Amino acid sequence: MTPPNAAAMTTDAEQDLAHVLIVDDDSRILSLLQRYLAGAGYRVTAASNAADARARLKGLSFDLIVLDIMMPGEDGLSLTESLRKTLDVPILLLTARGEPEDRIAGLEKGADDYLAKPFEPKELVLRIQTILRRAGPGEKAGREIAMGDCRYNLHRKELTRDGRPVRLTTAELTLLDLFGHNPRRVFTRLELCEHTGAGAERTVDVQITRLRRKIEPDPRTPLYLQTVRGQGYQLVPE
Repeated sequence: MTPPNAAAMTTDAEQDLAHVLIVDDDSRILSLLQRYLAGAGYRVTAASNAADARARLKGLSFDLIVLDIMMPGEDGLSLTESLRKTLDVPILLLTARGEPEDRIAGLEKGADDYLAKPFEPKELVLRIQTILRRAGPGEKAGREIAMGDCRYNLHRKELTRDGRPVRLTTAELTLLDLFGHNPRRVFTRLELCEHTGAGAERTVDVQITRLRRKIEPDPRTPLYLQTVRGQGYQLVPE
């Protein structure tokens, strides 16, 4: 029997590991991912549905959530949208549906990345590593791009607003880094699709909208990440 205070009995070494919450109603997949991620050096907690995940989140803190979309009851998209209201933890969605509309829906709800089933466990680990690396603290040096109250450090790949870190999704960081290294250059939607792997131009538009919410004083009338009619987008820093 598992002791009631098992969560408090983790070792110091375990506490140093990135903590991943996996949410999937398929017990076989859940067990497989638990074993694989633990073997890859992560501290792993599992949940079989949205209610189970909420219970885990009340008592534990996580560095990343791997969340299946197709679950009975509250699905992964609804849970993502709800969690985004109170949590900044990165979310990677898993789904058997790989259509562009599904990817867009996940991004719109606040997901950081999207992986379609079936996938290789190694690919999941690489995605997790990328998200955690970009969400973590960087080095303390580098050239900065100024955008009002926001600063983007090109060396650390880090965005701050009024001196406070702003968390970026993988897609948002890819876009901002591309624009930051090429200020005032106009990128077409197709070029941005190729750079971000978005797969659809509408997906790029969603990502641009989300990025504007984080860097613009008023996202409805952008000053810095501007639309160039009939061409694409450009970053015009101060």
